[in-house]
Amino acid sequence: MRVITGKAKGHSLKSVPGDITRPITDRAKSALFSIIGNWVIDSYFLDLFAGTGQVGIEALSRGAREAVFVEIAEQALDTIRANLEHTRLEKNAHVVRADVFDFLLRNPNPFDFIYVAPPQYKGLWVKTLRLLDERLGWLASDGWVIVQIDPLEYEEQALEHLALFDQRSYGGVMLCFYGQYQE
Repeated sequence: MRVITGKAKGHSLKSVPGDITRPITDRAKSALFSIIGNWVIDSYFLDLFAGTGQVGIEALSRGAREAVFVEIAEQALDTIRANLEHTRLEKNAHVVRADVFDFLLRNPNPFDFIYVAPPQYKGLWVKTLRLLDERLGWLASDGWVIVQIDPLEYEEQALEHLALFDQRSYGGVMLCFYGQYQE
């Protein structure tokens, strides 16, 4: 696991001890940031179920203005902080110890990108997506919600404000891209 490009290019990242996280593969992460492209520059990035923090760290390395990492597991929080310190990207990062669902019930601040990568096979991605659909204030008007799941988990969602606009699979990683529904 490493930072692919940007200010922290080549820095290796620590993994969370044990099997409580499922880091994104370098192949899928590279594809994700190829899709996001230069829109990440000066963006506000929210990394939910942050795990190692590698997706938010990649965003910061590529020029995001700010990244907020939300995680509840203490070992993961320690790993995120260590990875931010190692990459020297902690200045524009905020690490929040919270349950994602409790966090999303707070007063929202809009983000350009919201990355959702919860533990697999528990339906947490659906619950998170529905909550973001209800609490649209978390997403900038032209922002994206990006969900990372195993392809076997995918099921179409009936949402009121968000719409799936792209979907890509990279082996055991599926990325689903949602934006605000445009009439």
